[in-house]
Amino acid sequence: MSFFTVTHTDGAARRGVIHTAHGDIETPVFMPVGTQGVVKALTPRDLEEAGASIILGNTYHLFLRPGDELIARRGGLHRFSGWSRPILTDSGGYQVFSLSDRRKIEEHGVQFRSHLDGSAHVLTPEKAVDIQANLGSDIAMVLDECPALPSTAEVIDKSLELTARWARRSRDRFLQIKDAGRPLAAPNGERTPGVLDAPPTPDVLFGIVQGGTFPELRAKSAELTVSIGFEGYAIGGLSVGEPNETMYQIVEQTAPLLPATQPRYLMGVGTPLDIIEAVARGIDMFDCVLPTRNARNGQLLTSEGPLNIKNAQFSEDDGPADPACGCYTCRHFSRAYLRHLYMAGEMTGGTLNTLHNLTFYLDTMRRIREAIAFGRFEDFRQDFHRTFTRRALIS
Repeated sequence: MSFFTVTHTDGAARRGVIHTAHGDIETPVFMPVGTQGVVKALTPRDLEEAGASIILGNTYHLFLRPGDELIARRGGLHRFSGWSRPILTDSGGYQVFSLSDRRKIEEHGVQFRSHLDGSAHVLTPEKAVDIQANLGSDIAMVLDECPALPSTAEVIDKSLELTARWARRSRDRFLQIKDAGRPLAAPNGERTPGVLDAPPTPDVLFGIVQGGTFPELRAKSAELTVSIGFEGYAIGGLSVGEPNETMYQIVEQTAPLLPATQPRYLMGVGTPLDIIEAVARGIDMFDCVLPTRNARNGQLLTSEGPLNIKNAQFSEDDGPADPACGCYTCRHFSRAYLRHLYMAGEMTGGTLNTLHNLTFYLDTMRRIREAIAFGRFEDFRQDFHRTFTRRALIS
């Protein structure tokens, strides 16, 4: 069985299935972000009931705390966190490169200091793969450089070439681990006593295409990355402040350069409208902190657009957050109560809001998949634009 199967197409939009050791993932898919091995405010049971088929874990944060080797001794991130479905882990590159005053980029890798305690570390392409192997992720990502935008074409070109060299080293290390089976062992080669079963090695490794907002550099990066050979490909370095139309243009130009038989992942995107526009351009996978972060800030995403629950107009509103939603929050609690929880600073408010927002995202993805299967995606896209833009997103 191949890793990815495209089952339906509607224009450039695709519906498919990703097969992993921890279950199948229907695409297009949204991956809730579980930075510290947990999606903030929710339990694994909440996520399963909301319909999440895969979550994203953060290599940088889990490496620093509690440590990937500790997680490996606990049997891997699935067992450690109680999440039995697939996990994608990023490489940690974005977080490291965001520490602009705490890191130094070299050919070998990146020297950086922890944001937690200032301790010194080195992240190399090989180390990023090793960490993800310890976590036991189903889908691992290569280490890439994330240059700040705007940057000149010369800077972006130099950066994408470094990313391509790192990608080759990441791939080589990944294949070494796969060939060896990576048993958990003591320094003398014997099995470490008192530890749980070693986590399985990652199923697959994705390459990352960079290139900023320069189409010719995106094409160059895609060619270099695809030539290495990965099970899937991500488009990185977007949704970092460029205009939406620029992002859509780059995605539209880049996606066809990636193999049609393998999944395409747009990293860190985004709003519901961004996701729909990217699906229309051939993207299969998404992640973003927006639904969870905005939930904790009092924004509820509804079928008629975003709703700011902290507004006084909802203080005596007995209706659900979204009459069209069937999530636990909307079935049991009023806007008035959700506003009360937010204004009182109660943790339960964040939980209920997050549960609703993720249900909205995951249900939107289900509706996208259905629309593609029935050849109605363009109608769905236009209808969604008309209804969702009735209110404006908060920052």
